[in-house]
Amino acid sequence: MSTFELKTHQIGKTYTQPHFFILNKGLNSGKPLSSPCPNCFVVITKKESEKNMLFQISAILQISGFYKVSLKGSVIPFISVKDCSNTLKKGCLAINNGGEKSKKHLKAIALIIKKENELKSTLKKINQLKIAYMKSTIKT
Repeated sequence: MSTFELKTHQIGKTYTQPHFFILNKGLNSGKPLSSPCPNCFVVITKKESEKNMLFQISAILQISGFYKVSLKGSVIPFISVKDCSNTLKKGCLAINNGGEKSKKHLKAIALIIKKENELKSTLKKINQLKIAYMKSTIKT
């Protein structure tokens, strides 16, 4: 089982160890992030491989709705540090107990997320091209 430290991110603070961020407010609470935002936790690990695995597990938990069970608040829902940490630990335990099959699934999910990001980038470029054509049409 991987070890990690989860704590509230302080704006402007930098981290030297492998880390990623988890959104802690709103309906997307639990969503893993590469860069920090004002309402997030930071997950610090000892190894890059642990960071990548925890990032994927956090994405699975968020998409599957496991973090939503722990949301509190009526106007702006949020998740506490303790609840987020416990959910992430339970996810790690489930993956570790799943053996090789779970690890293959994690690799497949990582490839799917990578492909999704590539497609998002392609769509962004297509949209920029479309806007450029529209602007050039109006100028003539």
